[in-house]
Amino acid sequence: MVAIIDWYSRRVLSWRISNSMEAVFCVDCLEEALRTHGRPEIFNSDQGSQFTSDAFTGVLKREKIDISMDGRASIRQHFRRASLAQC
Repeated sequence: MVAIIDWYSRRVLSWRISNSMEAVFCVDCLEEALRTHGRPEIFNSDQGSQFTSDAFTGVLKREKIDISMDGRASIRQHFRRASLAQC
């Protein structure tokens, strides 16, 4: 299962269920969320193979969305860095 959730509103923007580990259902879900709700500044995910695949990250890069992945840096650390950079 994959769900694209707006962290601010906690609203589910798009979701899919699949019985495979392929990235295509995650990419479809992401593209639907972008089509129906617009482009976010930052996209946060874990480091699962679906989310680190060229297909998935390619959509985020194409849309010029900053990528934040749990494990390397949490979303809170990303926001702290972004707010410090604006000072």
